[in-house]
Amino acid sequence: MKKILVANRGEIAIRVMQTAKQMGIKTVAVFSEADRNSPHVKFADEAVCIGPAPSNESYLKTETIIKVAKDLNVDAIHPGYGFLSENAAFAEEVEKNNIIFIGPKSKAIKVMGSKLAAKDAVKAYDIPMVPGIDEAITDSEKAKKIAKEIGFPILIKASAGGGGKGMRVVEEESELEDQMKRAISEAVSAFGDGSVFIEKYVGSPRHIEIQILADTHGNVIHLMDRECSVQRRHQKVIEEAPSVILTPEIREKMGEAAVKVARACDYVGAGTVEFLLDEQKNFYFLEMNTRLQVEHPVTEFITGIDLVEQQIRVARGETLAFEQKDIHSNGHAIELRVYAENPLDNFLPSVGTLERYRLPEGENIRVDNGFEEGMEVPIYYDPMLAKLITYGKTREETIQLMIEAIGDYEVEGVMTTLPFGKFVMEHEAFRSGDFDTHFVKNYYSPEKLEEQTEKEAKLAALIALKQYIKDQQQVRLPNA
Repeated sequence: MKKILVANRGEIAIRVMQTAKQMGIKTVAVFSEADRNSPHVKFADEAVCIGPAPSNESYLKTETIIKVAKDLNVDAIHPGYGFLSENAAFAEEVEKNNIIFIGPKSKAIKVMGSKLAAKDAVKAYDIPMVPGIDEAITDSEKAKKIAKEIGFPILIKASAGGGGKGMRVVEEESELEDQMKRAISEAVSAFGDGSVFIEKYVGSPRHIEIQILADTHGNVIHLMDRECSVQRRHQKVIEEAPSVILTPEIREKMGEAAVKVARACDYVGAGTVEFLLDEQKNFYFLEMNTRLQVEHPVTEFITGIDLVEQQIRVARGETLAFEQKDIHSNGHAIELRVYAENPLDNFLPSVGTLERYRLPEGENIRVDNGFEEGMEVPIYYDPMLAKLITYGKTREETIQLMIEAIGDYEVEGVMTTLPFGKFVMEHEAFRSGDFDTHFVKNYYSPEKLEEQTEKEAKLAALIALKQYIKDQQQVRLPNA
């Protein structure tokens, strides 16, 4: 494998290219017209424009990407995450054109891409699942009957869904018909597939996931767990490894279950198995993400394993160089997704020019970044600017380092989730580990963030005034 095309943009494109370059592999970037001056374009050995700004005219154009790969004699394509990373048809086309797809086989992507098919695939492996039905429905009367059997509240979910789209919590029967229609409509709009199913709503869950690695020689291992419970709109904002709530026994059982899920679909490469953990610490299989996760850096910190390197090695047909007994968790890592969003206005995207953009630096601080000072934040793509990751021997040390790193991160021109990240790090519920996926709903509000910001501004002003008075007194002192 001498040359890899990264079919993505921003920080994840750079992240993949960094490891490829370290391995002596040439890299090819693809970019839309809006990304012509992006850092990932400059970082690559070669770069090709693949179309206009909208992703369906550029980053989602299978034929164009494969043509570029063939024209430049590319050996493999890495899809990153998002865009075509979990598109079975894309993986299949890459394989058909005798190019290596750095990811699982298209069959595994297809099976795990449908929540219903995924549930069906893991049935025989005795993996705990949330009570519900394993078939798609559109009939609201049938839905009412099933909901009564399961018991309210229930959750309507899009089978092809992700990122919280096509998902509705229904507290009582009178709401069901309307919420079914909304879920189906949203699923059709987002995924082109209106299939929905029903399961019991787990009231105060933790969102825990297990990183797995599998080679083409039948070896499957897990690389410990990640906690992803701090979310907004069912999408993660803060992740950490390991989870503060898991006992060694539960961690081991979840790891074993994740390996079974991977075996159920003949998985190859890096993947993530997601679970819900209820208040009694019972865990349930949620879904499998058949790609590299946004939050993979926290796992890399605690295990010392470069996941992109492992993806490339597996794609080259190599055997995993370690076994389960060799995997150990050391220290603690936390990641904050730095989105160009306004936390004071329901986390709505914030577009504009990065008039000032300076990254924090220091030992055990990592920033996976995709932007530069002076760049426009485009409206066409996910609003994530970067990922800020900190590591320490203890969780407390890691939290403190994250607070300091957030303070050193300078952004002007757009609003970001940095103040929200600081709010979470300083909140007692997060610090104690006593929180769930409703953290934002239960503890956060724009007013609380504004109040915190005002207090900090007043304190900073008092410190500045005190220093000013001290300086003036020194100035007035006569020469000795």
